[in-house]
Amino acid sequence: MAKKSVRNRNAKRAKLINRFRAKREQLRSDRCDVNLTEQERLTASRELCSMPRDTSSIRRRNRCKICGRPRAYNRLTGLCRLHMRIAVVTGMVPGLRKASW
Repeated sequence: MAKKSVRNRNAKRAKLINRFRAKREQLRSDRCDVNLTEQERLTASRELCSMPRDTSSIRRRNRCKICGRPRAYNRLTGLCRLHMRIAVVTGMVPGLRKASW
């Protein structure tokens, strides 16, 4: 089980990402726009570098909704492999069942 502080930090990053998403996308497109002058592209690049690190979507980590485990995350359900197995065995995930052969 992940510590509460780590889960809260990840939630804080998600909020920051959503708040700065439009500005980051605009700066990224300005940085690569050939119709702008070299000075405008350089300014956009500098502004992008000066933004807080946690506003980048790369910094957010997918975590299990139940325990906060970052490894073996399943995007379909949002659970780690441990809780995914429990959910499949109890029949909580439609269309999936545990293999036995």
